[in-house]
Amino acid sequence: MKLLIRSVRIIDKKSSFHNQRKDLLIEDGRIKEIGEGLEVGEAEIKEGTDLCVSSGWVDMRVASRDPGFEHKEDLTSVREAAGHGGFTEIVLLPNTQPVVHSKDTLNYIRQSGTGGLVKLHVAAAVTKKAEGEDFTEMIDLHEAGAVAFTDGEHPVQNTDLFLKTILYLQPLNALLMNRPEDRQLTLYGQMHEGITSTLIGMKGMPALAEEMMLTRDLKLLEYALEKSLYHSDAPVLHISLISTAAAVDLIRVAKEKGLPVSCDIAAHQLAFEDTDLIDFDTNLKVNPPFRSASDLEALRKGLADGTIDVIVSDHSPHDEESKNLEFDHADFGMTGLETAFSLSVMHSGLKLENIVEKLTSAPRHILRLNEARIEVGANANLTFFEPETEWDFNKSYSKSKNTPFLGKRLKGKVCGVINNGKTEWYS
Repeated sequence: MKLLIRSVRIIDKKSSFHNQRKDLLIEDGRIKEIGEGLEVGEAEIKEGTDLCVSSGWVDMRVASRDPGFEHKEDLTSVREAAGHGGFTEIVLLPNTQPVVHSKDTLNYIRQSGTGGLVKLHVAAAVTKKAEGEDFTEMIDLHEAGAVAFTDGEHPVQNTDLFLKTILYLQPLNALLMNRPEDRQLTLYGQMHEGITSTLIGMKGMPALAEEMMLTRDLKLLEYALEKSLYHSDAPVLHISLISTAAAVDLIRVAKEKGLPVSCDIAAHQLAFEDTDLIDFDTNLKVNPPFRSASDLEALRKGLADGTIDVIVSDHSPHDEESKNLEFDHADFGMTGLETAFSLSVMHSGLKLENIVEKLTSAPRHILRLNEARIEVGANANLTFFEPETEWDFNKSYSKSKNTPFLGKRLKGKVCGVINNGKTEWYS
């Protein structure tokens, strides 16, 4: 099959074609030719007035719920939602039932996505059942294809376990991902601790809970490096879902010291503040919670200066029974695969090329994945999009609908994806 995409703007800071409009010829899953005015017989032709292309996007934080909670999301529906969101590769958290703490569960998930349009990477659990008490067989899981290690939705609370995990993973050149939250400080918390939580009578989750745990993690990373003979060019520790101004400052200082650390932010974190919870919309109940206006401004600055490496969807699907009830009883999380790009365009303040970098080359570097390049002869792993086009988010391809954006008009439209010799175009 031949596919000719005409006059598409290439967004790839590492490409010699960056910011140029070219014709792309895709044949048998590879980029056959890049040029101008290409003429090819019997080829499907695509074009658009504002059409852009980059290497395929990577989402570092997705909850699939399969196995165990397939009524919320399964491996088929999560791939469908990912494709419509422009992602050709996603990293699935281990918080399933059973937890991904064995090779059997890991292989079940990885094989499900073999050869598909959206490739599934699996992050294995650090501890058995992600309960924070005893180590998994991390060497076996690493050799079986785990792309990183994390207890996912359960931050590693035990200091000794955290330190030993870093020491254990370094010789493997494997990545530890952790979300900084002191669960004792956030116990029974429902939203950001501040004026709004006081006004509406909600138990707050203080920014201090994130900052104390992040300080601990960075101190332990520094200590572990002093004890280790192994060093990597890629980050050893990845901090997931930072949300406070102090957290941005802590990571900025750590990077200036040369610590091998990276971090990400959820796209939806850029769209709301804690004051938006005044109406008790459970779709806005997320963890970490939406913070203050000053925190939001610091997050945008952190994105702009490179302190924050990656934008993720933090896709957390929940069924109606988990969300349509009193605010303090509702589960945390919202779906995000289909809206992450639009929210980045609308709320990050970044130039398009920098948004794309935080969805492509940055996560691939952190995860030790092969680069996807836009060059002749390369495998076609591509995402097509129109950054200025507005669209109505009227249908979600996720099994769950816990998002505040359904029925809303968004800016930044995904037009199609190509990967593994397969192509999907979205109207």
